[in-house]
Amino acid sequence: MSAKERTLKLPDGSTVSALWQKPKGAKAVLVLAHGAGAGMTHKNMAATADGLETRGIAVLRYNFPYMERGSKRPDSPAIAQAATRAAVADAGKLAGHLPLFAGGRSFGARMTSQAQSADPLPKVAGLVFFAWPLHAPGKPGIERAEHLSGVKIPMLFLQGAKDEFADLDLLKPTVAKLGKRAKLHLVEHADHSFHVPAKTGRKDPDVLAEILDVAHDWMIKQAG
Repeated sequence: MSAKERTLKLPDGSTVSALWQKPKGAKAVLVLAHGAGAGMTHKNMAATADGLETRGIAVLRYNFPYMERGSKRPDSPAIAQAATRAAVADAGKLAGHLPLFAGGRSFGARMTSQAQSADPLPKVAGLVFFAWPLHAPGKPGIERAEHLSGVKIPMLFLQGAKDEFADLDLLKPTVAKLGKRAKLHLVEHADHSFHVPAKTGRKDPDVLAEILDVAHDWMIKQAG
């Protein structure tokens, strides 16, 4: 798969890199933010974007400012969300008439939901979360989810059943509380990276295919 390089301008005058890939006959567009530990070019981000492209979904993935600088310390929510808004605005122009969705992996998913809750992202029809981090490992709690009540558009939570960032006893009622606008898809035995033990008989590409199929079907349904 080939991706075209793009540059996103942020409110403070700085820029971050982005990658755009659009298949022929695209049915929707997803703005995809990376997790805290790896940028937009990480193999998992690339595999996700490529897999969505083969399913007819165009993808704009982008770096947060700290990753662009080569730093390991994530940006403050305000800075990260500014990058998310810039990416959504750019994708909105690229999307044309296509339905637009936003989301990301882990940290990127949470920054997207926070941005949507604070001030709705223009043209975005729904949010797609890959391993939304409900709490830090070993520190169960639901405080991070408080802002989700302010998200009024559909949400898809793709989660590993063994995700150390999302205790199921807390995650399930948290998503259920959001009502019909939220859907939770659990991958049995998968951790925060959607890795599954070899003894399950499944391989990571199998899991990725599963969650991408679910993401595709959900976006198409939301697009009407």
